[in-house]
Amino acid sequence: MTDTATPAPASVPSPSTPSEDVKKRRRELVDKLLARPPVKSEGEVRLGGKAMPYTATLEFMPVAGPVFADTGGEPEAAVFTTAYVLKGEASGQRPVCFAFNGGPGSASVWLHLGALGPKRVQVNDDGSMPLPPYAVSDNPHSWFEHFDLVFVDPPHTGYSIASSEEARTKLLGVDGDVEALAEVMRAWLGRHQRWNSPVYLAGESYGTTRGAALADRLQSLGVALSGLILVSCAMDLQSIVFAPHNDLPYALFLPAFAGVAQYHGKLKGALGKSPRAARAAAEAFVEEEYLRALHRGAALDGKARERIVKRIAELTGLAPALVAEKNLRISDQDFFFELLRDEGKIVGRLDARVTGPMAASRTRAWEFDPGIESIAAAYTMAALGYMGKELGLATTQRYEILSMEVHEQWNWNRGKDKGNSYASTSGDLARAMRRNPHLRVLVASGHYDLGTPYSASNWSLAQLDAPPEVLARIEHHYYDAGHMMYTREPDLVKLKRDLVAWLAA
Repeated sequence: MTDTATPAPASVPSPSTPSEDVKKRRRELVDKLLARPPVKSEGEVRLGGKAMPYTATLEFMPVAGPVFADTGGEPEAAVFTTAYVLKGEASGQRPVCFAFNGGPGSASVWLHLGALGPKRVQVNDDGSMPLPPYAVSDNPHSWFEHFDLVFVDPPHTGYSIASSEEARTKLLGVDGDVEALAEVMRAWLGRHQRWNSPVYLAGESYGTTRGAALADRLQSLGVALSGLILVSCAMDLQSIVFAPHNDLPYALFLPAFAGVAQYHGKLKGALGKSPRAARAAAEAFVEEEYLRALHRGAALDGKARERIVKRIAELTGLAPALVAEKNLRISDQDFFFELLRDEGKIVGRLDARVTGPMAASRTRAWEFDPGIESIAAAYTMAALGYMGKELGLATTQRYEILSMEVHEQWNWNRGKDKGNSYASTSGDLARAMRRNPHLRVLVASGHYDLGTPYSASNWSLAQLDAPPEVLARIEHHYYDAGHMMYTREPDLVKLKRDLVAWLAA
């Protein structure tokens, strides 16, 4: 997972100055965590018709490196990792896949216990909230069949913490985050003597933002990736941030809006026959008319404007009067609150198949996302129970599954020459692919994701600054669920099948 609010360019607010006692306790806690012996347990999962025994290791990795050179190299953060390594594998040459989620501010439990790991949280295929109790079960579609798996909780998520306010500030941003995770992966490979293993990365949502940048950063550190897996892409924030004078998202979200409107029975005629027909019609409209209309702005003549209003209303299921009132520009917030207003429901952001009841006052205040609320408790309670009972981690420390404080304080700005004022790491990915002729990329998008819509990901991938023969190493696959498409079992199966074919290519 995943960001729960649309990010916007911002700077980290100035923190209050902590006391010397607080500084000392932070430093001592980081040192204590880094000195703690790894927690190990053993398990087994059956994949591909054979039993695969593994050792699970929970441990903290240090963050030091060049970004913290002014601290004299003293570790400034302890980062929590959960690794599954196949028992009996000779010479440590089995591929290793590092995986992380997004937010920013999210721990890695979503990919860990949703798709990749040997255990999986059971949730409902339709995205609705399951009844407790919540637990994990064997995952017959685990990626452990192909990789040793290392799940990383970035600083300020899970049990990972920084040792000072200065370190926290550095880590609460695009570039500091990339430096920290690159150092964690370098340290893990060194500690476990896995330099002979092919290395893969898998990131989701904001994890694709960091994943794209990490591909380039690791190459600079001498670590050549064999593959990068991007689940629910967010490499170009300009494509998904609704802001004044940024018309791009209005066009890029429209095909996804059309598919969601069809799903909820709000489209008529040929558009209402299938989600594929609705999405295809919206894609054609965007390319043939809508982009030009947005570009024309107030210069668009009256009849042309009326035609555009009518077509947007047909494609989104919204009232023509609302489309006209919004000046032809329907934002995600407009869509969430207006599509099912007559039913008193709001539409989910991260899974638009899911709806939630509006307040009796029918407020337009965005209080919660039905698309994540329906699974958050299941993942939280099942993950904590699993780590405690099955993996043997005994702690009273709070586990930050999703920190909105981190999200709100995030510094989206990058260093000079890193693009426009919106955070973008697609340039990093293009450069990494040009530098490494063996780097291949697998992209996964959910049709009912209105956080990072498939149509915006299409655009972002099409803008990569690389020649056709380089871009041919990218595959993009689509799924009939939301942001975490793997919560729907048919899509979990398809995702694994697409991974296997990609690895074999």
